[in-house]
Amino acid sequence: MILAGDIGGTKTNIAFFECGTSLHVAVEQTFPSHEHAGLDEIVRQFVSRHQLRVQQAAFGVAGPVRNGRCETTNLPWVVDAATLATELGIPGVWVINDLEATAYGIAALAPADFVTLNAGAADAAGNAAIIAAGTGLGEAGLYWDGRTHHPFATEGGHANFGPSDALERELLGWLSGQFDHVSWERVVSGMGLVNIYHFLRDTNRGEEPAWLADQMRAGDAAAVIAVAAKNGNSPLCAQALDLFMALYGSEAGNLALKIMATGGVYIGGGIAPRDLEKLKDGAFMRRFVAKGRMQPLLEAMPVKVILNEKTALIGAARCAAVRSGLAGGLMPAT
Repeated sequence: MILAGDIGGTKTNIAFFECGTSLHVAVEQTFPSHEHAGLDEIVRQFVSRHQLRVQQAAFGVAGPVRNGRCETTNLPWVVDAATLATELGIPGVWVINDLEATAYGIAALAPADFVTLNAGAADAAGNAAIIAAGTGLGEAGLYWDGRTHHPFATEGGHANFGPSDALERELLGWLSGQFDHVSWERVVSGMGLVNIYHFLRDTNRGEEPAWLADQMRAGDAAAVIAVAAKNGNSPLCAQALDLFMALYGSEAGNLALKIMATGGVYIGGGIAPRDLEKLKDGAFMRRFVAKGRMQPLLEAMPVKVILNEKTALIGAARCAAVRSGLAGGLMPAT
């Protein structure tokens, strides 16, 4: 039995997987992250409640992981593989970055778990990349050795934001007045969409009606902006979402070039499925391929959106299976 977890700032998803010809969820539970002192507390409760014997375990965590240890980005937690191994009484415990977990999960998904934005070349093969805008901006790669892919983590979302035109240069200047370091995450994420909206509002590019301000204060501001844009209720929100999608495409293309992702680019995270129709309207792909002499290279790369919200959880389980030698011939998860 494999114990797997997907640890986020808002919630922690944890599950037992049976590993046969496929990964099968035996039992799963979601815990509010902020209500617990750490992952070891959640693991203790979950294992005790279900009384299943853990053989291997892996956990995907938002933040940089070094030597099996991560100080989480959006929680006051330290997640440590050695501590969890002691808690579980087993040697086989792995802590990996959440985007690395998502990269592991891709191989376990079915065709219905994807929507294609760009078919790419019929013979596409090689390295692959994954980019995921949600609470933050995650990026990872999959190295192709000629036979299989090997996922690896990056912290590319924290690299310097680079504007492409006069409006984006003005955006960079405005953000520089708000933050010491302006990363891609500051514009391509939930917080990024809100930053873009505030920039457009504060530079007099649209009016903010009172009802919209009230909704943004009361709830998830990024979701409010996206809904208002899609429903045609706010030209300002529509501008913000348009610019967000263009910037998302630009950074996805940057990542694809850096990793030489001829085997494909995968769009993960919570924003892409929520705003799928906007992602498909052409602006994302136009900016993705707009790399001058490298445009033909990017046009040949398949680009797919991941629809399965459990991909990181499945991927953590698959990581444990791969690293413990159990993953040969694994079919899609069920």
